[in-house]
This record gives sequence, structure tokens and C-alpha cells, in this order.
Amino acid sequence: MTRSIDYGNLMHDAMRGLIQTVLRDIAANGLPGEHHFFITFDTRHPDAELADWLRERYPEEMTIVIQHWYDNLEVGEDEFSITLNFGNSPEPLVVPFDAITTFVDPSVEFGLRFETQDYEDDEEEDDFEDEDEPEETAPRGEAEVVSLDKFRK
Repeated sequence: MTRSIDYGNLMHDAMRGLIQTVLRDIAANGLPGEHHFFITFDTRHPDAELADWLRERYPEEMTIVIQHWYDNLEVGEDEFSITLNFGNSPEPLVVPFDAITTFVDPSVEFGLRFETQDYEDDEEEDDFEDEDEPEETAPRGEAEVVSLDKFRK
């Protein structure tokens, strides 16, 4: 088997590290200025934790907003946890970094988009592998995709 460097996954790991660093700063110091985040994540990820009613409402993908009200933001090595308000009902969430599909800070026109993942195959994959066939992506849900063009002046 020919060994090759999987630059795509290495880049995704680096981008998730950036999100982790930003969220750690926000947890310690709060959101500066007009910064706020739209974070879309795959609710099917085996380590994603959310209330049953939220999982039923968002069976594939969910976008959260970290802006005016949030509580208990804690950032770990593999995930972050946060309490957000859904219709006057505070709900705790745990979002694994590798479940994130988009991260957008519209205040500075910054955004990251990740390829979808198949979580059942993750344990069988090596960090470096030979890719002879194109990878299939999971079908996208009905969630709204936020384009950075909306926020350009």
C-alpha cells in the first residue's frame, strides 16, 4: 500500500485547533466588541450531547449562535460545552470539535467550512492513507447555510 500525507484532514485538525483557541479565549475573557459566532454541527455525531427535543427538531444538523446570552462555556481537548437559551429554556450542549461543519464570525467576515464525515468509519482510518477512490459525502440536511457574502459591505 502506498502511503500518502492526508493534507485535507491535517488542515481540518489545524482549523479545529483555531476554533478551540478562540473559544478558550472567549471562555476566559468574554466576547470582544461585535464578535459573535454561528457554529453549525452534526447532531448525529456520537459524542454530541443535546436535549432529546433538540435532537428531534434537528436530527442531522444544527446551527447555534454564541452572542448575547450564553453560560458555562467550557473548552476541552475534543469538545466544548455551553448552555444556550432556546425559547426561554436554558439547555446545555456538548459539541465535539470534529462534529463542527461551519464556524462563522460575521463581524469580521471570517468563516471556516469542513467536509462532512462518516463517523462509523473513523476508527478504521489511519492518519496517513492511500486514497484511490473519491470519498463519498453524507447528504446535507435542510439547515440554512450562512454565506459570508451576506455580511460583506
